[in-house]
Amino acid sequence: MTFNLKIEKAEFVRAGHRTEDFVRDGRPEFAFVGRSNVGKSSLLNRLLGRRGLARISQTPGRTRAINYFLINDRVYFVDLPGYGYAKAGRADRAEWAALVDGYLRCEVPKRTVLLLIDGKVGATPLDQQAYRYLTEMEVATVIVATKIDQVKRGKRQAQLEDIRRTLGAAEEAQILPVSAESGDGIPALWSALDSRG
Repeated sequence: MTFNLKIEKAEFVRAGHRTEDFVRDGRPEFAFVGRSNVGKSSLLNRLLGRRGLARISQTPGRTRAINYFLINDRVYFVDLPGYGYAKAGRADRAEWAALVDGYLRCEVPKRTVLLLIDGKVGATPLDQQAYRYLTEMEVATVIVATKIDQVKRGKRQAQLEDIRRTLGAAEEAQILPVSAESGDGIPALWSALDSRG
């Protein structure tokens, strides 16, 4: 599958709150996961060229469902609830974790997870846990460093290497620096998605 960087159609399809709500129609999926406020919705909107398709909030922890967006009638972009929102109660956090785990265990013909790490903050212990979890489940994963425009150009490579080390990712693991704000790295991310589509 090739996107050719041209989005002809992008539409919100469904919000999944339970396993029964998950889409199972055989199309490939790209799932976006990361800490609360890492910029998942902003990146989705930037990639799709639609300002308000995925809801953006200044309040972390707003995405509480698994949101499916159908792209060009061929592939889904899936916005997963963010992890690590400190003000969420333990029961809420456990419910979200179970929802995401259920989604990742639900078989689809082809799924790639984009693990978003805040490029300015770097990888946190929660990001380490998420990466280890995805690795242990043998989920195809692309590491994406968001908000890279907030890191000085001369320090970006060192920051990416620090993220790699903290996550324990292999040397050959690609980390893609992007900015939903400036558009930096978006073509490279599309190329990576194209190669896995």
